[in-house]
Amino acid sequence: MSLTAYRHLLRAARIAFQGDAPILSAAQSQIRNEFRQRSTLSDTESVQAAVQHAEEVARVLRENVVQGRRTDGDEHSYKLNIHEYTERGDNDSIKKAGKGKTTGSGCCQSS
Repeated sequence: MSLTAYRHLLRAARIAFQGDAPILSAAQSQIRNEFRQRSTLSDTESVQAAVQHAEEVARVLRENVVQGRRTDGDEHSYKLNIHEYTERGDNDSIKKAGKGKTTGSGCCQSS
């Protein structure tokens, strides 16, 4: 169970930080250190909680971390490394949020 979570984390880091060797190396080192620190856990609940946390971190790395590189020629343009596992939302919640009526109780309006 913990070996599977360890592998998932390493794989997720490899996907998220592909092409960025220093960051990938640092992430792999951090993963190894965290697993070594928790290798002495004996309580079943603690082990399960640690494994669950590792799986959640792997999911976030895989689906929500996207690296960007500044493009040549424009200091304000970036090329994002969006991969097949990247979560892509449809922005429905943002579109719906802007259609509601405001009450006029904002901080900058006079009473």
